[in-house]
Amino acid sequence: MNIVNKLTVRHLKQNKRRTLVTIIGVIISVAMVTAVATLGVSFMDLMQRQSIASDGEWHVLYKDVNKEQLNAIKNDKETKKVVLSRDRGYAVLEGGQNESKPYLFVKEYNAQGFKQFPIELSSGRLPKESNEVVLSEHIATNAKVEYKLGDQLTLEVGQRTMPGVTDHVFEQQDPLQMEDEKTSESLTNKTTASYTVVGIIKRPTWEPTWAPGYTIISYVDESTIGANDPVNATVVLNKVKSSLFDHAKNLAKKNQIKSPQFNNQLLRYYGVTNNDNLHRTLMSLMAIIMAVIIIGSVSLIYNAFAISVSERSRHLGMLASVGATKRQKRNSVFFEGIIIGCISIPIGIIAGLLGIGVTFWSINSVIQGALGLEEKLTLTVTPLSLFIACVVSMVTIFISTYLPAIKASKISAIDAIRQTAEVKLTGKAVKTSKLVRKLFGIEAEIGLKNLKRNKRKYQATVFSLVISIVLFLTVSYFTDNLKKSLVLSQDGVNYDISVSNGDELTESNLRMLQSFSSLEGVTESSVVRELNMNTWMDEAALPDEIQQTVKQDRSILENGKYPIYVQIHALNEKNLKAYAKEINADYERLINIEEMTGIVIDTIPYQDEATAKYVETKSIHTKTGQSIDLNFNYEDAEKETLINKVKIAALTDKIPMGITPAGVGGVTIIVSEQAMDHLLNDKLQKYVQTYLYLKSNDPMKTQQEMEEIKEGNLYIHNVYQSRQQEEQMIMLMSVFTYGFIALITAISIANIFNTISTSISLRKREFAMLKSVGMTPKGFNKMINYESMFYGIKALLYGLPLSIAVMYLIHRSMMNSFSYGFTLPWISIIYVVAAVFIIVCSAMLYSSSKVKKENIVDTLKQESI
Repeated sequence: MNIVNKLTVRHLKQNKRRTLVTIIGVIISVAMVTAVATLGVSFMDLMQRQSIASDGEWHVLYKDVNKEQLNAIKNDKETKKVVLSRDRGYAVLEGGQNESKPYLFVKEYNAQGFKQFPIELSSGRLPKESNEVVLSEHIATNAKVEYKLGDQLTLEVGQRTMPGVTDHVFEQQDPLQMEDEKTSESLTNKTTASYTVVGIIKRPTWEPTWAPGYTIISYVDESTIGANDPVNATVVLNKVKSSLFDHAKNLAKKNQIKSPQFNNQLLRYYGVTNNDNLHRTLMSLMAIIMAVIIIGSVSLIYNAFAISVSERSRHLGMLASVGATKRQKRNSVFFEGIIIGCISIPIGIIAGLLGIGVTFWSINSVIQGALGLEEKLTLTVTPLSLFIACVVSMVTIFISTYLPAIKASKISAIDAIRQTAEVKLTGKAVKTSKLVRKLFGIEAEIGLKNLKRNKRKYQATVFSLVISIVLFLTVSYFTDNLKKSLVLSQDGVNYDISVSNGDELTESNLRMLQSFSSLEGVTESSVVRELNMNTWMDEAALPDEIQQTVKQDRSILENGKYPIYVQIHALNEKNLKAYAKEINADYERLINIEEMTGIVIDTIPYQDEATAKYVETKSIHTKTGQSIDLNFNYEDAEKETLINKVKIAALTDKIPMGITPAGVGGVTIIVSEQAMDHLLNDKLQKYVQTYLYLKSNDPMKTQQEMEEIKEGNLYIHNVYQSRQQEEQMIMLMSVFTYGFIALITAISIANIFNTISTSISLRKREFAMLKSVGMTPKGFNKMINYESMFYGIKALLYGLPLSIAVMYLIHRSMMNSFSYGFTLPWISIIYVVAAVFIIVCSAMLYSSSKVKKENIVDTLKQESI
């Protein structure tokens, strides 16, 4: 170690307080980077494990492959495991009590399939022969059909078909196809199969609640498969990488296999997607957020090193006076950075991991209890995440020390010893407006002059505030948009169970619906009457997408108007009152039948098939107070009949429970029951459909109770799985994003406090001088308050425009996969404006309170801190 480095170490030891402050600043920065990297990796790991627990571990599916094609898949270098499976088909369940689920669904797996897919035994064993089968326990609990181990089953297994439908194979994802009172589908191509029951399994998680068949699983032996017998090959890859999509497609094309299917949900959590737009979105967002984090870290560490060099200026000047070169002085600061980094980086990484670990431990029970997740959020540390944290931290420290090091190399011996470079006292430099003294008094003028006479410390504090503003607003906007994008990409299922009637609603059916609503476990219910009608819209009122089509072909207009379908939904009194209150609509006006009024859902989400973008658009361009004609085309009429007009009472993007908004080319209107009754005539009554929508704290139990008591032609559709998955995703995203915001907020506050307290500490002699010439404690407090105000105003003037620019960049990145308007987060901006002044004032008062205790004479005699 050379003499300059030894002196640097000695200086660090002698100034323990400043060294400790610098180390803490770097530790906080490293902990932030580590926490963010670990949070991202752990979140993705949780979603991977949850997806595997729900739907099994697989990456690529090749359907209907023969023996030769199967061998090609097995011998592919990317293939790690192959699961063989066959969907044998459906058989009628004799004695089943659930009319919506009349079948048994026979599926076959090889031994590997039982390992890769979530199949949980309740009793017995798994099949080992093709004539053995395990049954879902749901058959006994839901269909009320009991089977025991050893029972023999003889089934007529066939395929579900519908008259006139030849291009679609009905699977478990397709609910029972019903028409009026009877099912319009039937089983064809039946073959007889005999099985022995060897086990009972829990209801498979991958069986949709609306599936028409109860899953039973048999065994498929590869050795018994003929050369041309089709099987499904589900592949687990050696390594998940972005090239897997092209590789799988090329393998399928080379071996004349149908286009492969991909487990996009699981692959997405590995950071792999075949959607180029989504990939660009993810990459650009990662770049922006990482840049924001690095800038925040640089700000935090730079201030610490800049202040350290400022304090060391006399020390460096003395080194220069005894022959230290520019290079030695510069390297002295770099060496200080290396020492600080060697101490801080390991501690920061450990602190970041411990902080995230404790956070996960504290929120796991809440997440699992609220969402029913099978997997826990565990601390996942990968070599890559640690490497990224180390590299980002080292780069950050280097950037943070570079400017102070250059500054240190230029310090001359005389300037450093006299400290003439620290304070500028030219008249022009400290000139202030006379208006400041007139409006705020001499204390404000002195405060402003104090800031002007030492611009570097003032600018460092303002810079720190600006970075904190940008950090908070950017991350807040990013997380809000992430949640909005997630909501857009979901199906929007906001209920657990729907009940519909196949024909006209009778009094007994209505009473049955009401009895369903009062079942134990039902937390929310809504009876909705629906009627589809039509209207004609002026071109200006059409959604943007249709307006573009009209511009290309104006012949589709009739008398300057375009046909739009209208969905009328009538809510009952309780639900309409709550909905009207939520969107600030006048309930009394909605129930007034003298003038029919309704709430229009004018903002709708949909996925554009051409661009694969998730779009939020206006379904109609209109204003409250305008009217929409309601036309109906009776079966026996040649043209539409004008039934009534509905006046728009409110426009909203909020959607009531059970309502699926109309797509582009349609409009959804919510009305009262009174308005619906007034609208209907005797001929229209038969076209009205009535639905009951329920939320339950145990949807499976509620469905079973409903099946037991239902009478007549009521059809129960349980969709809680879809809703549960959506809520899980949104809740987990909220945990991730609000954790991120909390972390950034804590770092920003620490940064501001550190910068301001250090700045105040360095001005002890200045404050002592002001007190020595007669400044009172009250005047001193006024000066500090005005300085705080100047800091806050200057920081907001720079920080808000910068934040808006970064937010717009994030918005543009999101628009690769989504489409919605750019709106400023006004609530977050108000919070920031208030928080800046509160934090700055708190930091100034806290720091100045320490200065007040100093003895004036002793402080004036000090040459440095």
